Amino acid sequence: MMIPNQTTHEQNTSVFQSPGDAQSWPETASGLLRLMITRINSVFVGKNEVVVQVMAALLAGGHILLEDVPGVGKTLLVKALARVMGGDFRRIQFTSDMMPADVVGGMVWDGKRGELVFRRGPLMANIVLADEINRTPPRTQSALLEAMEERSVTADGETMRLPKPFMLLATQNPLGDDGTYPLPEAQLDRFMMRLSVGYPSAEDELFMLECGEGKLQAEELRPVIIPEEWLRMQKDAQSVHIHTALLTYAVMVIHATRSTPELLLGASPRATRDWMRAARATAYVAGRRFVIPEDIKATAGPVLAHRLIVKDEALAQGHSAASLLSRILDEAAVPAPTSQGGRNG
Repeated sequence: MMIPNQTTHEQNTSVFQSPGDAQSWPETASGLLRLMITRINSVFVGKNEVVVQVMAALLAGGHILLEDVPGVGKTLLVKALARVMGGDFRRIQFTSDMMPADVVGGMVWDGKRGELVFRRGPLMANIVLADEINRTPPRTQSALLEAMEERSVTADGETMRLPKPFMLLATQNPLGDDGTYPLPEAQLDRFMMRLSVGYPSAEDELFMLECGEGKLQAEELRPVIIPEEWLRMQKDAQSVHIHTALLTYAVMVIHATRSTPELLLGASPRATRDWMRAARATAYVAGRRFVIPEDIKATAGPVLAHRLIVKDEALAQGHSAASLLSRILDEAAVPAPTSQGGRNG
C-alpha cells in the first residue's frame, strides 16, 4: 500500500525503512503540515518548493538565510510562516548604525522601581525576521551568534534563555550591492540552509497582478498550530529513521568536500549534523518515517553549499560551490542496501 505523499519510486525504496516501524505519521500531524503549507502558498504564490524547504529546516531546529534580490517576497514568506505557526513574531530591520544592544536588549534604569531592569530585545520571540542582515556591521551581526547556537542572549553579564521554539530567518541581498557586509564564515555555518526565492514565473506574476488589492494578505492568515505543537513536531521529525548505508553515503560526500582541490574549506561536522537533521525533516514533511536517497540529495545544496569556500583560482576558472558540490554528489555512489535495518543515526 502506498503511504500518503509517496511516489511509486519511493514505495520501491522501502528497504530504507526501519524494521517494525509504521511507514507514515498519524494523519493529524500530516494534515496540520499540509494545511500550513497551503495557507502560506495562498499568499506566497508559486513557490511551493521553497515553502517546503523552509518548513523542513525549521522542523529540523535550524535557522535559514534567504538570499535574493529585493522585491521577490522574502519578508512576505516569513510573515506568512509566523502567522500559521501562531507564535510571537518580531522583525529586525538591520541598518549600518545598529548596535548589538538593539538586537539582544540591555539593562535600563527603571525610575518607578529605582533599579536597573532588563529591556527585552527583539530576539525574545518564537520567530525572528532579521531583515537585510548584511546591511549592518560585523559587530552587530555577531550578536546573533549566541542566540542562534545557544538559544540564549547575554547582556551586561546576564544570560537569558530565548523562548521555545526559537527560529531565526535572515534575509540578505546579493553581496554585490553597495553598503553590504559579507557574513563571516562562523556565522554562515550557523544557518542550516541558505535558500533563494527567485523570480515568479510569468503565469504567477500575471495572477498576482490580476488579484491586485483583493489578494489575501499575510496578516489575514489564521494560525494552524500553537508553539507547543511545533515543538512536538520537531521532536517527531528527529526520530525519523536513517539507514546506515545513507549515513555512510553522507559521510563520503562530506569528506570529499574536504579533499576537493578546488575548495579552500570543506563542510564542518556541524554541517554533517545539520544535513542529516534536514533530511529527516524532509522525510517527515513528506509523511514518511524513514529517509530515502532523494531526501539526502535534495537537502545537500541548501545545507552545504554556503559553507564551502572556493579557492580564487578555481573561481577564476568558473567553478562555484554549488557546481563543485553537484560534481561530488554525482561521483559518489548512491547506496542501494539489500536488506532492511541499520541504525537510526
